[in-house]
Amino acid sequence: MEFLWFILIGLAAGYLAGLIIKGGGMGLIWNLITGVLGAVIGGRLLSLFNVHFGGLVGQLITAVIGAVVLLWIVTLVQKKK
Repeated sequence: MEFLWFILIGLAAGYLAGLIIKGGGMGLIWNLITGVLGAVIGGRLLSLFNVHFGGLVGQLITAVIGAVVLLWIVTLVQKKK
C-alpha cells in the first residue's frame, strides 16, 4: 500500500511542480518521473537542513519542493544550450 501512495504522491508532486515552473502538467509519465525524483531530491535536500515533514501532506510538500528544484535545474541547463 505504501508503494501506491508513493506513486500517487509522485504524480501529484510532478503535476504541481509542472504548474509552478512550466505553467502546466507534463503528461502522466513525466509527472510521475518528476515527482518520484523530486521526492528523493526533496528528502535529501531537506535533511541537509534538518527539516522533516510528517504525514501524507508533508511527503507531498517534500516531493513538490524536490520536483521544483529538479525542474529549475533542467530549465537552467536547457537555457545554456
